[in-house]
Amino acid sequence: MTKIAFIGTYIPQRCGIATYTHHLRQSIRGARGWRGIDPVIALRTSEASGLETAPGIWELDKHDRTAYIRAADRLNRSEVAVVSLQHEFGIFGGEAGEYVLDLAERLEKPLAVTFHTVFEKPEEPYRSVQERLAKRADMILVMNRRAVDFLHGAFRIPRERIQVVPHGTPEPAPGKRISYRRKMGWDGRKVVMTFGLLGRGKGLETVIHALDKVAREVPDVLYAIVGQTHPEVKKQEGEAYREELQAMIQQRGLERHVTMIDRYVEEDELVGLLSACDLYVTPYPGLQQITSGTLAYAVGLGRPVLSTPYVYAEELLGSYPELLLAPGDAELWAERMCKLLGSEEERLEMERGMMDIGRAMHWPKVGKLHLSLFGQLSAKAKAGAAASSLKQDRPELAPKVVEA
Repeated sequence: MTKIAFIGTYIPQRCGIATYTHHLRQSIRGARGWRGIDPVIALRTSEASGLETAPGIWELDKHDRTAYIRAADRLNRSEVAVVSLQHEFGIFGGEAGEYVLDLAERLEKPLAVTFHTVFEKPEEPYRSVQERLAKRADMILVMNRRAVDFLHGAFRIPRERIQVVPHGTPEPAPGKRISYRRKMGWDGRKVVMTFGLLGRGKGLETVIHALDKVAREVPDVLYAIVGQTHPEVKKQEGEAYREELQAMIQQRGLERHVTMIDRYVEEDELVGLLSACDLYVTPYPGLQQITSGTLAYAVGLGRPVLSTPYVYAEELLGSYPELLLAPGDAELWAERMCKLLGSEEERLEMERGMMDIGRAMHWPKVGKLHLSLFGQLSAKAKAGAAASSLKQDRPELAPKVVEA
């Protein structure tokens, strides 16, 4: 059985990559149907207490550069056949997460790197870090076809070394919609939802402005803004942005139509809240975002969605262009929200459409796909090692001398 090691943040850390790494590991284990334990090189932070007690967890202090070398050496001595690295610049130590290069370039095992962020035109210091990591990787995984073009264009990475995989999502949970609507007091409401760490640049103002019109046409509408203020935002300005949004809501008399759930939401609760909403929105003004876990989750759970046409949304929802709305156009957002919220038939049709897209994104299928890709990578490495060994064992033949 091919043993796979995973590198990234890991639960119980409150981080999207930690959750992703956990689900990927579990789904691959489920696809194999075995009871073995694949190790995780888990980046240790102050939030990640308790990692050392979990089976198969190898802690790595993200700020200790020598720890990356030790982790590579430990992997090289292990029975691991493939290493899967989840890459996001901020989770590794050093400028732009450069310490991870020490591990990757010392590693002697086949390396598959999943890039969660890819820039069309990368700038320093991110450019050189990503370029070196991409060139070291034996296989690169991305969640968007445009990312293949970006990596090829920026670094000349051969396209055949890049695989496009879906962003894994939970499967729909029967019964959660009803139970969470009751729990949240959402019975009788048309619930629009946004989830994520709160901070400027998410476009939430567009939805609040649109609610002026939506509330007149759909009187039972409720906009749920779910999530804490981003820790870095809180360090710089406290809760100033949340207070600005609250003032905007009060000025427009929308207190009955907006609720803020200001706390960290564990995944099980997030799945419940997403299942309970009637419409999920990502009104982001920045159009370069290459992945969005929250949009992926909403689609995977079969919820109707509206979004700006950022890179990930454009690819995921490309067969439904009417769901992609210009950033900042509150009038257009109000029109589309009213159409979806005002017609049960329209919503049910959209739910079926999202279910069709979401089926390929559920973790059991995504786990099987990764297992197949990692199996191919392992087999290729073994074949290369065998060929190299055969070449070394074969005696050199003396050159023939042709007599005149």
